[in-house]
Amino acid sequence: MLIKEVTGEEIIDSRKEKTIEVRIITDLGEFKASSPSGKSTGKYENAPYKKSLNDDIRTLKKFSDYFSEDNISEFDELYKVEEIIKEKVGANTLFAFESAVLKAVAKEKKKQIWQIVAESINAKINRKNGKMPRLVGNCIGGGKHALNSATDKRPDFQEFLLIPETNSIIQAIGINKDAQVNAGMILKNVDENFKGNKNEEFAWITTLNDKVVLEVLKDLKDNIYDERKLYLDEGIDIAASGFCARKKYQYMNPKLTRTVEEQFDYLSALIENFHLLYIEDPFHEEDFEAFAKLTKKFPKRLIVGDDLIVTNVKRLEKAIKMKAVNAIIVKPNQNGSLLEVKRVCLLAKKAGLKTVFSHRSGETPEPILADLAFGFQADFFKCGIAGKEREAKLNRLVDIEKSLR
Repeated sequence: MLIKEVTGEEIIDSRKEKTIEVRIITDLGEFKASSPSGKSTGKYENAPYKKSLNDDIRTLKKFSDYFSEDNISEFDELYKVEEIIKEKVGANTLFAFESAVLKAVAKEKKKQIWQIVAESINAKINRKNGKMPRLVGNCIGGGKHALNSATDKRPDFQEFLLIPETNSIIQAIGINKDAQVNAGMILKNVDENFKGNKNEEFAWITTLNDKVVLEVLKDLKDNIYDERKLYLDEGIDIAASGFCARKKYQYMNPKLTRTVEEQFDYLSALIENFHLLYIEDPFHEEDFEAFAKLTKKFPKRLIVGDDLIVTNVKRLEKAIKMKAVNAIIVKPNQNGSLLEVKRVCLLAKKAGLKTVFSHRSGETPEPILADLAFGFQADFFKCGIAGKEREAKLNRLVDIEKSLR
């Protein structure tokens, strides 16, 4: 596959903010891909753009004809793109560019994108051994993702998550949708300020505090089991860096301050009392030691690093060395380079860590995250439960699941 031309264009994401779409013209036709944008970002993420979105668009145009002599026919040959452009554009632009290239390669090979990805890690996926990731659905929002709440009160934790105990994507989607509707009914009864509004990730907005929201999730778990005889695990994305200052955790609902030790004890109690399976970013992104302490105490729960690692090989190596986590978030546009994403996934799997491919708060209808997650055989897929941008990714997982039958 030969790239004849590359262009970038400004588009609007689900938050009504600007992001980039990259189009390539090849000897096989035109292909395009877009990048999401995050709101709750780790400080060690690669910058989304080198200087600005418009500057990256101009850079793509400037170097457009530099790719015409390189034939790209497999995943690992993305290095030919990166040699030319990696240091000249930001992570969002590079991710969108490489995603468009993978679409073209898949077309040339007459294969699915996930197959191109799987071949790069020598994973022979077929109907017998193809493992679908478990869905992690964002049901109720708080923290930075609930700033448009009707009042100043909101949960301090950023996301309250539902994880159906099934690897069937179709079944998991149905369960999460039903559970979110059920959650809205419960919130209407227990939160006098509940207006039926959702945040930018299509999670319910509430003024309840963290503990009460976890009680809501507990009721959901019981209801789903009664209705479907299927277990629903619970999770939280604490996004602790967002409310940590000078090694103190500044809670607003109710208003109080916790030291690192008090944060550890508080979270330990929540994990035990609510039987939480999934705990993401429980401490500040610099505090590998606190992460490690929690992972040691709860080895059978998922202690997940997002801001701690930001899809970065060096930070992952440190986390592995310190035994800080047993699961990691993979957000391709945190890094930009899909070759680096591959290194992160392989390193995590070698160390026995679970991988969780995740959406961002500012999403586009781009579905390639599903192909990347399945191709790299991710253990979990974290996404919203509703909204066309999230559903595009979930529907792509459904298509992949059906193709394996």
